[in-house]
Amino acid sequence: MSELKISLIQTNLPWQKASDNRELLEQLLDTTIDSTDLILLPEMFTCSFDSDKNAIPEHMAGATVDWMRLMAVSYQAAICGTIAITENGVRYNRLLFVTPEGKVQHYDKRHLFRMWGEDKRYMPGRRQVVIKWRNWRILPLVCYDLRFPVWCRNTEDLNYDLILCPANWPASRTQAWQALLRARAIENLAYVAGTNRIGKDGSGIEFSGSSMVLDPAGKVLLDAGDQMGGYTVSINREELLDFRKSFPFHHDADAFLLASSMDD
Repeated sequence: MSELKISLIQTNLPWQKASDNRELLEQLLDTTIDSTDLILLPEMFTCSFDSDKNAIPEHMAGATVDWMRLMAVSYQAAICGTIAITENGVRYNRLLFVTPEGKVQHYDKRHLFRMWGEDKRYMPGRRQVVIKWRNWRILPLVCYDLRFPVWCRNTEDLNYDLILCPANWPASRTQAWQALLRARAIENLAYVAGTNRIGKDGSGIEFSGSSMVLDPAGKVLLDAGDQMGGYTVSINREELLDFRKSFPFHHDADAFLLASSMDD
């Protein structure tokens, strides 16, 4: 499959109200999305970004994973976003990638945002993941991961076509969000799709959206601005491969290796 339709969902998120958020997102999908291959929701889409140790955790066999399966079947599309998952007594900021066939793959956020105490409440992920979907190779990241280029370096061992990055990125750092999305696309010769929320969260922090899709040259294919909605754009893998042939920058890249003690 050369063409892939990506739908970004940008919205406000009621604070720590999972059922309200699922209902809101379902209505938004129903009114703004027709045909798509992949739906990308914001980070922590059931509760907003939450580092509160008293927040009620969700589970892999819980209502939100069931809801994602239902949405994937309804739209015959993969659906992706992060929720706070507790597993074996440990909490993760977990990105879930759910397909219409019911398959659930996940990636646990590696870089936890210490300025909001996320590192005190959650366990960092220990592995990178490349998801194969409709002949595309997809690398999931989560919000703060975007600042760390070595973690997502496109190499022979970690080879991908598209980065997905759900986020809760504050309005005060919108320029950094936009610049980092573009940088990750350009340096990795890959498409990048980032979805951010809008509105104000329960701690009073403002978010201004700027959900975007960029091509491997850093060109903006979609910019949702600061408005609530569902936004869809098509990307093309053949065009990606042609661009890499014309500009094979990756052949001149330095060989960077992650430390062998990544599990520490």
